[in-house]
Amino acid sequence: MKILFIVQGEGRGHLTQAISMAQILRKEGHELVGVLVGKSEHRSLPEFFQRRMCVPIETFESPNFLPTSHGHPAGLLKSISYNILHLSRFWKSIRFIHSYIRNSQADLVINFYELLTGFTYALHRPSVPMVCVAHQYIFLHPDYEFPPENPISLFLLRLFTRMTAIGSKRKLALSIRPMKDVAEENMRVVPPLLRDEVFHTEVSAGDYLHGYLLNSGFRAELEQWHQQAGNERLEIFWDQSALRVDKTLRYHALDDQKFLDYLGGCKGYLTTAGFESVCEAVYLGKPIFMVPTHIEQRCNAYDAALHGIGYSADEFNLSGFDTYISRYTPLNSYREWIYQGNAYIASELEFLLQSLYSRDDQAFYATHAMWVK
Repeated sequence: MKILFIVQGEGRGHLTQAISMAQILRKEGHELVGVLVGKSEHRSLPEFFQRRMCVPIETFESPNFLPTSHGHPAGLLKSISYNILHLSRFWKSIRFIHSYIRNSQADLVINFYELLTGFTYALHRPSVPMVCVAHQYIFLHPDYEFPPENPISLFLLRLFTRMTAIGSKRKLALSIRPMKDVAEENMRVVPPLLRDEVFHTEVSAGDYLHGYLLNSGFRAELEQWHQQAGNERLEIFWDQSALRVDKTLRYHALDDQKFLDYLGGCKGYLTTAGFESVCEAVYLGKPIFMVPTHIEQRCNAYDAALHGIGYSADEFNLSGFDTYISRYTPLNSYREWIYQGNAYIASELEFLLQSLYSRDDQAFYATHAMWVK
């Protein structure tokens, strides 16, 4: 079967999920015919993604979180307002997506949380069925527990999530732990999508902290703590060029394999609470320090801390993290759920592809109920 990916290009998570999904599909004999990536003018597409997909990649302009002058993400309301005011720029992208789908000869579109894909299906109704894959679909789950956030912001987050999935035949909600399926949402709860390389990463207890900064504005906070901490070694990845600050602090340009190598050997992981890297750290048994940057990540951090997966804070002041590291015990039950992910999703996709054309939804839910028991 021929499959087309459309990927939201903000951050690292959806990109690595697409890499993982491509690995699964190719093992099952399916063909990836193309990849479309929605990106903003504020970010470039990482080299590792272009290298790993092995098919033509096209980009288009897409709404994303608006950065502030200090490199932090703007609030959800401000970002939405900005994107609405500049909505005319995105009509060209919607027409491009529709044209590409129509000419791709794809049998299935897999959408990784790209908003304009939902708009394309709302406006043009392509005949090719679409499946949506992202962690954010768990926000539509009736049992998901949200942090004490502004109700309007939570409403907008859920609305945005629904809009990405307009016209979809199924939502695959990636979750760090098992939860029941939600038939009325056409939702299946599945383990995280991790690349094969994660399962082959060598794990050791190193003497350094590893980190990923989505937004460069957190650099000042981290370096202020670093100056106070003295000799604490930090190996930080970001979406800019490599930079050595001093003998114990280095910034690395994003590289998928190098990132995993450093993650496997660290004593603790620092993150802005992106879902994908938190799952990788949990699988590798690493303590996690989370500083969420926007409402999605605040939900991720709250959920993770609520279930004993990590330590959440408001800024990159790591005082006390060493104590957390010394008391940390890896959570094997979550690790086992994550380990099932690729095999689970391979089985899920095979049955899903059949059910999309047979329309046997009742059998779809009954057959796979055993996964969440």
